[in-house]
Amino acid sequence: MTLRREAFLGHVKERGEYDTLEEAERAARVVLALLGAHLVGGVRAQLAARLPETYALILLNPLTSAEPLSPERFVRATAAWIEGATEQTASWDVSAVLSTVTDAAGEDLLNQILLQLPAGYDLLFGRPQPT
Repeated sequence: MTLRREAFLGHVKERGEYDTLEEAERAARVVLALLGAHLVGGVRAQLAARLPETYALILLNPLTSAEPLSPERFVRATAAWIEGATEQTASWDVSAVLSTVTDAAGEDLLNQILLQLPAGYDLLFGRPQPT
């Protein structure tokens, strides 16, 4: 089931403890753009189908990453894209958005997403995998 935009942003705002929906919006756009550059094929399309249209389009943007970013580099890239962000605040942004994405995706799709990403992304999505 697709989340409505307001519900999605509300979850991000709550989890990120943002003061405004605009802050949650900014984080969602940046994190989903970076995530979309790392996902391919049916997995990316399935995730997009579970997101509000605005965020689905960002996820489906045809840009792709030249190489997969490690979780640490993903957080640094997020910090670089958000004005005034530090790695610590970007980590918070990533966590707020990706934990909301986890809820929208469900466990089966999340497992498929994690198979496309380098090791360690399970922690960014708030779902540590057993080793």
